[in-house]
Amino acid sequence: MSIVVVTDSTSTVPAEVAAARGVRVVPLQVVIDDDVYDEGADEVTPERLAVALREKHAVSTSRPAPTVFADLYAELAAGGATEIVSVHLSAEVSGTFESALVASRTAPVPVTCVDTRQVGVATGYAVESALAVIAGGGTAAEAAAAARARAAAATSLFYVNTLEYLRRGGRVGAAAAVFGGALAVKPLLGIVDGVIAPQAKVRTAAKAIARLEALALEAAGEATVEVCVAHLAAEERALALAERLGEQLGERLIPACTGEAVRCVELGGVLGAHVGPGMLAICVAPVEPLAPPATSEA
Repeated sequence: MSIVVVTDSTSTVPAEVAAARGVRVVPLQVVIDDDVYDEGADEVTPERLAVALREKHAVSTSRPAPTVFADLYAELAAGGATEIVSVHLSAEVSGTFESALVASRTAPVPVTCVDTRQVGVATGYAVESALAVIAGGGTAAEAAAAARARAAAATSLFYVNTLEYLRRGGRVGAAAAVFGGALAVKPLLGIVDGVIAPQAKVRTAAKAIARLEALALEAAGEATVEVCVAHLAAEERALALAERLGEQLGERLIPACTGEAVRCVELGGVLGAHVGPGMLAICVAPVEPLAPPATSEA
């Protein structure tokens, strides 16, 4: 039996890890003015995206069409895959999971679609857990259950300079009711049951970042965890935050798949388009236990 894991580009699975472990990554699209790019393309670097946002170009994003997933599932089946586990960002913030689900219904091999109810690195951690189960001889259903459990246990927190970009994309959710029009507030947000939800509101960037760090440490508790810091056009702050978290968590940290104690990444174009330059995020994911077998979603 050959089980292949598919994910989307927002999961931030490193390209070298995907290649080494056979993970197929489907890109979402970034639209700048009238130009459409696959996320990760050379033409839509984080630097270019940050400039486009600051200069108020029209920036939007687009999910892959069901036919993209259908073609990939057929290709994998022709290449020897007997089952597929397709792991994606929250259906509450993107139609990507829906596209995968539609395609799964006519795929030539069984496809189990997983809505992680998360975004970014937390989805990548769900992919890691699915791969671990498969490597250990588990079934597709067990791999999907492990992915869902890992995502559910993860905590995703982020700081944005302004709610403007989230509002533009219609993804601010419940936070809009809390923060209203007070764009001077430095919002701390999180992913709760698949949607963006407010965590705190702070008046200065320094206090917001300190609070973000405290919330991440609280989420880690005494568990053994993997931690990742993500940013858009805020590398210096992100590296300093990752270093502090590494020092404070110490032996409770499991090194990232890239070998770093706390992985630090710059967001790709799709998530970056919705949070804007200056964003900092932390994902904290307990490593154990993996989930027991569960009924698949699709």
